[in-house]
Amino acid sequence: MPRARYKLLVDRFASKIRSGTLPPGTQLPTHRQLAAKEGIALVTASRVYAELETIGLVSGETGRGTFVRETALPLSHGIDQPPTTEGMIDLNFNSPSIPGQTEMLRKALRQLSISGDLEALLHYQPHAGRQHERAIVAKHLEKRGLNVAAEQIFLVSGAQHGLAATVMSLLNPGDVVAVDALTYSGFKVLAEVHRLELVAIPLSDHGPNLKALEQLCSSRRVKAVYSMPTLHNPMGWVMDLSQREQLVAIARQHKLLIIEDAAYAFLAENPPAPLISLAPELTIYVSGLSKSVATGFRIGFIAAPERWVAQIERTIRATTWNTPSLMTAIACGWIEDGTVTQLESEKRQDATARQSLARQVLDGLDYITHPASYFIWLRLPEEARADQIVMALMKANISVSTAEPFAVADHIPHAIRLALGSVDLDTLKDALKKVREVIDFYVY
Repeated sequence: MPRARYKLLVDRFASKIRSGTLPPGTQLPTHRQLAAKEGIALVTASRVYAELETIGLVSGETGRGTFVRETALPLSHGIDQPPTTEGMIDLNFNSPSIPGQTEMLRKALRQLSISGDLEALLHYQPHAGRQHERAIVAKHLEKRGLNVAAEQIFLVSGAQHGLAATVMSLLNPGDVVAVDALTYSGFKVLAEVHRLELVAIPLSDHGPNLKALEQLCSSRRVKAVYSMPTLHNPMGWVMDLSQREQLVAIARQHKLLIIEDAAYAFLAENPPAPLISLAPELTIYVSGLSKSVATGFRIGFIAAPERWVAQIERTIRATTWNTPSLMTAIACGWIEDGTVTQLESEKRQDATARQSLARQVLDGLDYITHPASYFIWLRLPEEARADQIVMALMKANISVSTAEPFAVADHIPHAIRLALGSVDLDTLKDALKKVREVIDFYVY
């Protein structure tokens, strides 16, 4: 097919979609039907649809066909999306807060202002953090089942910085990293920036398919595995001990680096042992206080084997020099006086209450979650398309995310993620009712 005619066919579809002649949700002819109608090769028909998908006008859905996208919906909704606008109800990002936290900060600042340590905070700090603060964090992490020395702890500017420092220290562009087929969107962005190749581990409702991971490691030169064993984002599940032991066995057999993301782990009471306690020689553990204390409180932790300490410390030097000492001083003070433990307990209760509310409103819909999670993975009925649902909710001033930001495999599930932790309970109830109403409209 001459290039000019091929481009004309792409342009013809694009024009019809942008003008509304082919409205969002329209199912296009199959590849074979398009090829027969236009008198072109099947591979060329596939190329036409592939280009339309690349420019964001259509989406191919495995087993269903090719559909016109809702073009008013921002691409990659949820990864590069700016903060919600004034009046928008945010069910996309989690920013859990407990009454009284502002006063806690005010009190902490007053105490810090009269401390004898104040002048020291005006100077450069050790890249990994001050030794006594690293010891405080090490003791705090004992409650999560970690047994690491202070010298193996690094204070960083949030868990995202912890993940970035880990990747920059221990992985190279082009390295293959195994991740769950649905994974934390922030790690996807990090992998893109650092030019890592992500390969998907298929999922069940209760965890990754570890047999598939083993097969993957046998066929590809996988360098690392990124895992959220305790309260997975976005799925909400907690891997049981046997799954963790199996994952560790695979990592040892294939000499994988394990990156354990525990950002939401504080929400799960009495979970199985963390991966770092099962494989301390292979595992980097990353967590922080952004979810358990406040999202603006950018304090994170890395726990690492001794052999990688120097590399990670050098990366912190290259990226931030040191985490701001005013923040680390407040964080460690709150760890020592029990404030962090108190907030974690209150947020577990808060998340549980929100899940209970969601169960009432969404009863009968197909979703996956954890009883103390701040998010819900809501699988949509066949009759409803995710981009149409998200766009309809945006028009109602409710922001949610499609599966696209979390999907690693080519197949993007027909689902949306609901974040429950950024609005008050009354607003959340009304917003969830609207979600239910919109889904019901497209189904019935």
